Amino acid sequence: MTNEGDNSLHNGHRRGAAPAALAALTALTAAGLAIAQAGPGVTAVGPLRRRLFPRLAGLGRPDHVALTFDDGPDPASTPAFLDVLAARQLHATFFMLGSMVARTPQLAAEIAAAGHEIAVHGWAHRYTILRSPWDVSSDLARAHDAVSAATGQRPRFFRPPYGVLSSGAILAARRLGLTPVLWSCWGREWVPGATPDSVFATVAAHLTGGATILLHDSDCTSPAGAASAALGALPWLLDECSARGLAVGTLAGHGLGPAPDGRKSG
Repeated sequence: MTNEGDNSLHNGHRRGAAPAALAALTALTAAGLAIAQAGPGVTAVGPLRRRLFPRLAGLGRPDHVALTFDDGPDPASTPAFLDVLAARQLHATFFMLGSMVARTPQLAAEIAAAGHEIAVHGWAHRYTILRSPWDVSSDLARAHDAVSAATGQRPRFFRPPYGVLSSGAILAARRLGLTPVLWSCWGREWVPGATPDSVFATVAAHLTGGATILLHDSDCTSPAGAASAALGALPWLLDECSARGLAVGTLAGHGLGPAPDGRKSG
């Protein structure tokens, strides 16, 4: 028979074990949720993305290149990009930050009026994997509404800041009817000391038919001069595409989605 003292000690162990088990379960649940939230971030690895997730990498029509810009609209730099594209009679896809659109809604409207495709880059330029799914959802919805209101267009594509997806970002994009698209080659003009020569060489090294090119039309999240480096390289890149017999246009024209009016756009 167990005496009263033994029962008290045994019950004390049980009472202490329950909170410990609950704490361990809570920790495991939190770890599992964190892994689930960050898991899609592996697609930020370029070679892996291009090989296993070609549509996410923006691989489209083999005779076409999709030209995309992030981080605008920026009155200090975006108009110069628009001038180059207008002179070439080309259209591109602009992934806009909601916070930048709020500052210059008229410029966002001008981009859309010029026939360019409008897309969403989020409101704040922050990693989605470091934010809760609820915060990401609110951020993306806010950006979507701002971009739609300023441009009169309903965006169809989404690119997360830094190109790093999370499960929360994927679910939020799905609810808004946005298709996530990253890129297959980029200029890395945000690297300190980048020049038009370095941007051109970096893009050209991975440029193929079907590629999606990423450049930045703003310095708002990059070192000063990044957008200028991209702008200087842009005419050379367009000449290179022409020399290779590759048409240049939007993501919709790349075969990754419909144009706003249902026609293919280029």
